[in-house]
Amino acid sequence: MSVDQYDEIGVAYEGFKSLPMIRYSELPSFLGMLDHVTGRSVLDLACGTGYYTRRIKALGAGRVVGADISAAMIDAARQYEAARPCGVRYAVADAAEPLVDEPPFDMVTAAYLLNYADTAAAMKRMCVGVRRNLVSGGEFLTLTQNPDYRFDGPGTRKYGFLHEHDGEADAGPRARITALLEPAITINAHFPRRAVYEEALRAAGFTDIGWEPVHVSAEGVLAFGEQYWADWRANPTLALLRCRAV
Repeated sequence: MSVDQYDEIGVAYEGFKSLPMIRYSELPSFLGMLDHVTGRSVLDLACGTGYYTRRIKALGAGRVVGADISAAMIDAARQYEAARPCGVRYAVADAAEPLVDEPPFDMVTAAYLLNYADTAAAMKRMCVGVRRNLVSGGEFLTLTQNPDYRFDGPGTRKYGFLHEHDGEADAGPRARITALLEPAITINAHFPRRAVYEEALRAAGFTDIGWEPVHVSAEGVLAFGEQYWADWRANPTLALLRCRAV
C-alpha cells in the first residue's frame, strides 16, 4: 500500500461518502455488521479521516481508537475530533504491527485494509497484526474488495466510481479505483483472491471465517429505484468478511 496516495488526499477523502455506492450500499452494509458494539473496545484500522470510527463510537462502543498509516489522514481525523469531540483517540500506526501502549481490543474493524495486500505474504502480515490487537475470542469485521468482482461485468460508473483492471499481482488483480468527484480522485488497490484472504486469516489465528454480501438500503431504492441498482447487485465491487480470533 502506498502511504503517499492517502497523504495527498487528506480530508478530501470524506467526499467519497457522498457517492451513491458508498452512501446507499457500503455505509449501511458495514454499519450493519456493527450492531453489537455497545460497551465493547474497538480498534478501527485503516481509519482514514475517522468517518467510521466516529460512527462506531456513536453506536455505543466503549474504548475506541482509530489507527492509520497515513499521518495526513490521522491529522484530519484529529481535526474532526477537536471540532466535535466524541471520545475517540487516533494513532499513526501500521496495521501489520500491534498498537503500542494499548491493551488488546474486543473487536477490530477495518473498511478497506486487506485489499492493499499485493502478495500472500503481505496479506498474512496484516492478518497477524490484526490478531495481535485482539483478545482471544475477539472479532475482526472488515469491508473489502469483492474477490468475485468481474472487471468485464456490469460497471460502477453510475454509482460514482470507476474500477479499471491494472494488471495482476501475486495476490490477485490490481485496480485503479477512481472516485468521480470534482476533481476526481484515483487510488491504487487490489482484488485479492478469496483463498488468499482465508489462508492468511487461518494462519494468523482466526476461525469462523465468513463472507457476507453488501446490500442496498431502502433509502437507496427510494432515491433511485430498483432498476438503477441492478448492475451493482449483479456485480458488486465490495464484500463483507468476519472472523473470530482463536
